[in-house]
This record gives sequence, C-alpha cells and structure tokens, in this order.
Amino acid sequence: MPASTDIAPRASYPAQLLAIFGGALAQLVRTPSHSRRAEAARKLARHSLWLSAAGAALIIVLMVAFDGTEIQLMPARGTPALWPIRILTDFGQDEYVLSVLGVALVVVALVAAGLHGARRVLLLGLGTRLQFLFLSVALSVFAGEILKYLIGRGRPFVGGKADPFNFIPFEGTGAYASLPSGHAITAFALAFAVSTLWPRLRVFMFTYAVVIILTRLVLLAHHPSDVTAGALVGMIGAMAVRYWFAARRLAFAIRADGTIVPLPGPLPGRLKRVARGASAP
Repeated sequence: MPASTDIAPRASYPAQLLAIFGGALAQLVRTPSHSRRAEAARKLARHSLWLSAAGAALIIVLMVAFDGTEIQLMPARGTPALWPIRILTDFGQDEYVLSVLGVALVVVALVAAGLHGARRVLLLGLGTRLQFLFLSVALSVFAGEILKYLIGRGRPFVGGKADPFNFIPFEGTGAYASLPSGHAITAFALAFAVSTLWPRLRVFMFTYAVVIILTRLVLLAHHPSDVTAGALVGMIGAMAVRYWFAARRLAFAIRADGTIVPLPGPLPGRLKRVARGASAP
C-alpha cells in the first residue's frame, strides 16, 4: 500500500479510504523506476532458469523411479486415523491462505484511513508487504491452475491402479489436476515470500511448507513429483512478484549486483503502539 496519500487530513473517512485503495493499486502498476532493475531482471532470469532445469530433472526422475512406489507405501485413502493430517493439510489451502491475507489487507486499509502522519505511513508500510505476500501466492496459484489444466495428470490411483503416467491433458476435472500440487504452490510461495521479507522466519516457514507437502503425500492427494513441481512453481512465482515490487521500490531494494533485499519494515513494538493509538478514545 502507498506510504502516503495526497488527501488532506480533514477529508472525510470514505475519501481517505478510497485514496488508500486507489494508491495501493496505482503503486503496483506504475512504471518501474529503480536504476538497477535490469541487473535484478538478469539475476531473476538466471536463477529461474537454473531452478527450472534442476526441478524438471528431479520431477522426471521422481516420476520414472519413485512415484509409483511411494504411493503404494501410503495408508489407504480415507483411513480414519488420518484425521489430524486432514486438518493440518488445510493450512496449505490457497483459499484459506488468500482469505487471511485479504482480510488483513482490508483491516490495514480500514485502520490506516483513520490515521495521519507517521502512524499512517507505518501501517501502510505493513500493507505493502501484505500486498506482496498476497500477490506472491495468488499469481503462483493462478499459474499452477493453468498448468494443471494443460497437463491433466491423474491423481494417485485414479483409474484404479498406481499409474504415474496417467495423463489426460485439458480434461479439467479435480481427478486430473494432480500436477502441480496447489497446496505445494501455496505453501512454498508463502514460505519464500515471508522469508524474503523477514529472513529470521526462513526456517519456520520452510518447515511449514515441507509439512504441507508431506500431508499431501500421506493423504494420497499427490505424487512426489507433483509436490516437487508445486514447490518449484510457488518459488519462481514469488521470485517474479518480488522483482516486480523491487523494480518499483516497494518493500525491497536492489543492490549493485542485482541482489534484491528487503527494506526495513514496521517493527512489532511500533505496530502495537499504532494499534493502541487507533483504538484510543
């Protein structure tokens, strides 16, 4: 979200809120201005190419040598004792993750519209970072849905047997939407995006992502190659969104060698003071 708006402090609350939403959209579509964006684009292209090549090779190896064996080792689908896994796997559901991030964005906008000065700037800085998280997940999931439709891979045991080469491209049903895994896309896009903003959370976030893909395997929702492909799509998608933000000087800076680094963000203590100020009579 924009760090500031041009609306006068005495403007009505609806006008302030409208300015915040308009500014949030405008900052995302404005012309890139960072002088080092070309270096960052080249670095993104190199990293994406190497990651895609290594990921594709791993996916092929898993598909040929491991997928069929792995799904036969898992508990039968519908096993009652797996109910905790069914609950845990929902933490990687894209609808839930995007809903939480979307609600957080709306709450930030509603509160910021009633603030002025440094408190508003501080809260809108958090809003910009929430935009980055939301778009990292949303655009990665969108790309994944297109790939699912184009590839049309059957989920484990669809058709009655453990066939990792069960493909019906353009089939478009849930039974043939196994590659890539949507939960893996969501989990790894979110893990990468959060880690780039707050590096201290990297271990926690990628542990979360690994747990989510393990639940998909145990529940026989996906093959190992499906979750590997999902992790690949999620990380590359988040990397592309990070470049988009950095090129517009939003939440990220670009070093001379093209490395994208997070800008200092709102600190928890300051955010608590903003929240107390917003709720004060």
